[in-house]
Amino acid sequence: MASRKHIHLIGICGTAMASLAGMLNERGFRVTGSDAAAYPPMSDFLRGLAIPVAQPFDPKNLEPRPDLVVVGNAISRGNPELEHVLDQRLDFCSLPQLLHDEFLRGKEVLVVAGTHGKTTTTSMLSWIFHSAALDPSFLIGGIAENFGSSFHLGNGKHFILEGDEYDTAFFDKGPKFLHYFPDSVILTSVEFDHADIYKDLDAVETAFRRLVNLVPRRGRILAFDGVIGSATESASLERCLAKAFCRVERYGAGKPSSWRVTNLDFSAGRTKWSVLHDGNHWADFEFSLAGEYNVWNATAAAAVAFNYGISRERIAEALKTFKSVKRRLEVKAEVNGVTIIDDFAHHPTAIAQTLNALRTRYSGSRLWAILEPRSNTLRRRVLQSDLARSLALADEVVVAGVFRSDAVPENERLELPSLAAEIGAHGRRARLLPDADSIVDTVAPEVRSGDVIAILSNGGFGAIYEKLPARLRDLETKSQTAVVKG
Repeated sequence: MASRKHIHLIGICGTAMASLAGMLNERGFRVTGSDAAAYPPMSDFLRGLAIPVAQPFDPKNLEPRPDLVVVGNAISRGNPELEHVLDQRLDFCSLPQLLHDEFLRGKEVLVVAGTHGKTTTTSMLSWIFHSAALDPSFLIGGIAENFGSSFHLGNGKHFILEGDEYDTAFFDKGPKFLHYFPDSVILTSVEFDHADIYKDLDAVETAFRRLVNLVPRRGRILAFDGVIGSATESASLERCLAKAFCRVERYGAGKPSSWRVTNLDFSAGRTKWSVLHDGNHWADFEFSLAGEYNVWNATAAAAVAFNYGISRERIAEALKTFKSVKRRLEVKAEVNGVTIIDDFAHHPTAIAQTLNALRTRYSGSRLWAILEPRSNTLRRRVLQSDLARSLALADEVVVAGVFRSDAVPENERLELPSLAAEIGAHGRRARLLPDADSIVDTVAPEVRSGDVIAILSNGGFGAIYEKLPARLRDLETKSQTAVVKG
């Protein structure tokens, strides 16, 4: 890599790609990138690092000729820059390959994997190691609020990173996490997801079994002991763990767990719980996050940290000061008593966890769920019934049009009228509105003080995060003006 001065990233605004760009920039490389569209938080992140982002994709973005091109996993044949790379025989590679070769070699690698909770758990684990003055390197699939960043290159021997099961690149369809060769793994869950690349649950399990099979005998796996989405998910986890050659420990609320959660207490603004280790009281924890799933995430991070020699006291103090991750139950605005929440939830189970967490945090409030079906799984009908059950946990449900629906075969596409009918069968009204503007026009006049609005999308959602608060403020100004005139 020493001879490679200029590295260009195609698809730079993806969370992991933007983080890699920052890491390369810190290592002294000249970094450029391109994308179809940029939106916060990663667009702001790259701007803050002074890394130029060209829009849209164009072969001219590859002038002058870079020494290496990193092709993001969202980039496929037909992309004008990728076609130029292939025609001109420019050197190229994938993100996981470059990450391993340039940053992971010689490090103790800790990977957080699973269908749910990866980003938050990776952030917690990184913050615990940082608070213990171990100066770890980390790579997180989001902006960790404690660090104000999604990555850090530390001087310590540990590299903590989020292990994504999504495919690597157009030329490497294997999961990203198989490039990381972990020494320890947290495995939070195994459910069917990424319906665009995995045919069925068995294909997902195969990917996770291969990850488990990579951990050396001296390593360790911390696996969730319980049910997040369904009993099927728990059975999937067990089948994956059967491939382990290292020690496997469990965390959860069940009696067999090595790290067992007890005395869970949700109070206003704080969550408290205790952990039993092998049946004996081990520690008491608290933090500001809501949701039982975050307690499980924190317990897994605490167990791994303790296995690496960090004391219970330091772990407890780190968790007490842990903030969150951007776009995970993030309060975007509070306007006239209405709280607007941004959450990245991209799977029915994650949506259910988010809505249940908001129920505990905002007890007694009317809860709205506004969903943009945007992820490759949610755009398909394969989990439609699960999605209906999850959304029915809210009092009011609004669903936008399927993002880029034409990219999904019609016979696989989420059927919105049918989804609304299923939500209705669960006793909730669901309204189908085409886009962010129509949602803002409809919802803003209806909300009242005390309402909590959860906006669920893994994308920009037509800038609804800015438009809805602005409309609420405008309505309040008009109301006050009318009162004065009256």
